[in-house]
Amino acid sequence: MLNNAVQTPRKLTLEDRLLQRLPFFPKLDELDRRLTRWMARYGLTLMRIALGIIFFWFGALKLIPGLSPAEDLVRNTIFFIDPNIFQPVLAIWEVIIGIGLISGQFMRVTLLLLFLQMPGTALPIVILPEAVFTVFPFGLTLEGQYIVKNLALITAAIVLGSTVRGGRIVVQE
Repeated sequence: MLNNAVQTPRKLTLEDRLLQRLPFFPKLDELDRRLTRWMARYGLTLMRIALGIIFFWFGALKLIPGLSPAEDLVRNTIFFIDPNIFQPVLAIWEVIIGIGLISGQFMRVTLLLLFLQMPGTALPIVILPEAVFTVFPFGLTLEGQYIVKNLALITAAIVLGSTVRGGRIVVQE
């Protein structure tokens, strides 16, 4: 597929206009350009690896009974499946997601596994609201915060999914 992307000048933000008034703006602008290029070049890779470490680590913890702080939450949420079967399957599932993200290999399969797992992480909101909320709907317990942070993981996975066909971040000069 041809790359017909045309860069158009970006609209200056209020922040841009205020910064341009500073006497040292040219030096600040050059530093900003360098940092932005560095983030564009390495940001997706760093995000993928960081996300992979999270999944690998959390999955590995679940492999050792009593080590994962989420063990009781999972056990009480998925009460309809034998936890002696479900916990290790979930643990291995998460470790596989972690390995896929860290290695950057088989990203479509890895992200599919991640997206299939995520709805289960939200089940306690419905099945165990008393474990998620101190005061519904805003006061979150530590477990509730653990669940809500998955929004960031899902969003990161969506961004990574945009790259499986060659997508990337392009810095506008």
